[in-house]
Formats: sequence, structure tokens, C-alpha cells
Amino acid sequence: MKLIDMHCDTLWKLMDVDKGGNLAENHCSVSIPFMKEAGTKAQFFACFTCLRDFENEGGYEGCYGRVKEMITYLMEQTERYSKQIGLAKSFSQMQENVGEGKVSAFLTVEEGGVLNGKQERLYELYDKGIRLMTLMWNYENCIGYPNSRNGDVMRKGLKPFGIEAVRRMDDLGMLVDVSHASDGTFWDVLKYSRKPVVASHSNCRMLCNHPRNLTDEMIRSLAQTGGVAGINFYGVFLGTGKMAEAEAVGQDSTIEAMTAHILHMIRVGGSGFPAIGTDFDGFDAEGIVEIPDVSKMERLWEALKRAGVPEGELDQIWGGNVERVMREVLG
Repeated sequence: MKLIDMHCDTLWKLMDVDKGGNLAENHCSVSIPFMKEAGTKAQFFACFTCLRDFENEGGYEGCYGRVKEMITYLMEQTERYSKQIGLAKSFSQMQENVGEGKVSAFLTVEEGGVLNGKQERLYELYDKGIRLMTLMWNYENCIGYPNSRNGDVMRKGLKPFGIEAVRRMDDLGMLVDVSHASDGTFWDVLKYSRKPVVASHSNCRMLCNHPRNLTDEMIRSLAQTGGVAGINFYGVFLGTGKMAEAEAVGQDSTIEAMTAHILHMIRVGGSGFPAIGTDFDGFDAEGIVEIPDVSKMERLWEALKRAGVPEGELDQIWGGNVERVMREVLG
């Protein structure tokens, strides 16, 4: 049971929300002791910035500066706790960390708008260790359009700059992440990317009718091209865990709903499709949260096992599916 979690916002929580603590001791859902307890093999740490927070600091220019500070912070943390956690930039480096008894920390960017129309920033971010980029958050940016309740926005896709960015990410060996993307952007990414694409923290729209979630057609297409999706623990994206006739409004984050979404992913996309992308430290709990931190991940494992998921498939969901994509894209 070796866990790979494709998305957490712990850096943002430590640096911008709590403004205190560290990876060893904090009030977050992700910490070194919690990851050790969970048997975490790799944790993807998002450098998340919100454009609205930087309106008076240069907009996306300010966001880009903050991303670089987050990168520096994680590098300092992995050096400070080097016996327990190590920065990883490839599948092989992750395996080296396993041999040394370390959790691997992968750096990602959540909000491709930080490129701000400058393709050279992709190379700078790659050189600094970024290995996944979520193309957008909830705002239109230089790459394309986000998920929206506005149908016109939802149909819009990649901009010319975004098409080129996706191609360059493929060439570099950086994972393209379509979580938060509009439907049009999603389909454009699959059209232009030559590598497996991920939805690092997205659920099933059939079970919870939210524009952040994936339709069955998206799940099938993503799976057919070798991609994966990480189950998101935010209650708003989980709904009730039952078929939704109207828009789901459930706020609770229940293991029953998580299980339902993963089982649906398996039915539609096959056992090689689901992964874990908790979104820990990235959402406010407005109801019940049955897995409040990474140390309690075994609860979901046991629920899936009771639901009839074989242990071999559980190993795939827990990390094997992501490893396959990492080997192909990151090397």
C-alpha cells in the first residue's frame, strides 16, 4: 500500500493561510508524520496562486513571483528534513528515494496563467523542478478557459499560446493537467498533446453534476489515451455518491461517495484509470470530512476492498496507475 497523491495545497496553506508551521509539524492535512503513517511514496505539492490575491501586485506577474517563492520553500523543507523526504523530478529519482526510505516530493503549478504569455517560463519552471502544470484555475488565462456554469465559456478551448504550451510541455516531459479546465479546453488538450494527460484532482460528473467533474465521455477518452484522474475529496465535487438527476449540492466528504466515484471510474475507464488526488489543504470543510488527513487514507482502502475491488487493482489506484504515466512522461 504505497500512496501517490497527485494534488495537495499544503504549500499554499503553510505560506499564505496559516503563515506558520513546516512539513514536520503543522495544522495541515499533509505532514511528514502523516505521510509516513499513510505509507506515502510520493506527494505532489501544488504551487497555487489566485489571481485575485495579486491584483495590486502585478496580477500574474505577482503570481509568478509567489510560485518561485513556493518552489524555494519546498526545496528548503526537503533539505531541512532530508532524511525523511526528498525532492523528485523523475520516476527513477522517486525510486531512489524509496530505496533510502524517503517520501518523494514533486513540485507542480496550479494556474498556468503564471506564464503570462511567456513560453520561456515553462523552461524556467522545468529547470526549477516543476513536473506538472494545471493549465488554469477558475479564471480565463493566456492558455485557455476554465470550467464554468456559463455554457459559452465551457465550450471555449485552448488559445494559440495554450496549444504551443501543451506541445512544449510534452517536449520537456511535464505532465499536462486538465483539472479546472473547460470542456472545450479538455478536448483541445487531448487533440494536441502527444503524451498521456492527467486530471490530477477531478471526479465524475455523472455522479455529481459539477462543471469541475469529468463526463463519462471524457473519462473514456482520457483512459484510452493512457491518462488518469485523481479522486478529489472536496464534498462539493463528490455530491451524495449517488446518480444525480439535478446538480449535486452535498457538502459532506464521505468515504461512501469517494468509493462510488472510484467504482464509476473503473466501470467507465477501466481499472487503469483511477488515481488519488485528494486536494488536501485546498478546500474548506463545510460538513463531515471522513478522511481529514493523509494518515487516515487506509479508511478508503478498506471501503474499496469491502466494495469488491481486488487488492491488485487497489495497488494500481493507490499509485500504480500514476507510476505508469510518470514513467512515460517524466522518465
